Amino acid sequence: MEFIFLIAILVFSVVFHEVSHGVVANSLGDTTAKDAGRLTLNPLPHIDPIGSIILPAFLILMNQISGGGIIFGWAKPVPVNPQYFRDQKFGSAKVSLAGPASNFALALAFGLALRFLPISDIHPSLAAIFQSIVYINLLLGVFNLLPIPPLDGSHILFSFLPRSMSRLKAFLQQYGLMLLFILIFFFFDFISLFVGKVFALIVGM
Repeated sequence: MEFIFLIAILVFSVVFHEVSHGVVANSLGDTTAKDAGRLTLNPLPHIDPIGSIILPAFLILMNQISGGGIIFGWAKPVPVNPQYFRDQKFGSAKVSLAGPASNFALALAFGLALRFLPISDIHPSLAAIFQSIVYINLLLGVFNLLPIPPLDGSHILFSFLPRSMSRLKAFLQQYGLMLLFILIFFFFDFISLFVGKVFALIVGM
């Protein structure tokens, strides 16, 4: 049962993340996501069979066996066309930031509820679900802010990079996936440690 809840939380979190991209893009004048029917929290249009179900299920299962490890997943990216943005200078950065910001907002809302409301008194399992929502959304938010393509943080970085640093942009675009895999497999524990400290700060545990 815990396994199913974790998958459901991850799917909802990545869907909320993607919809937030689309909502901000729509507010900037780009209706691409809206026209594609992607401004909905219904998970079906957003689910990527591998990134939303198969890979997260495998990782969660491995985590339960080993007692810890990587939690990772994604949804289908919401289609965005920056040419339609009214803000051509920072529009891409705003849209990219919307995804991680939505995860941080969810983490903060459920974390403060855990801290100040008697959630455990209602039901211990409900408190565990809230804790999972907080942790997974913090992890998604922090991870996606890393300035490595194709993560959101790279689009934010590229919006502020001067032309004189075009070589850095080209390097990251060329080797982004390789750097991402190195980060996941060799430095994920450091990310988890940071997320754990933020988690404790929010929920007071």
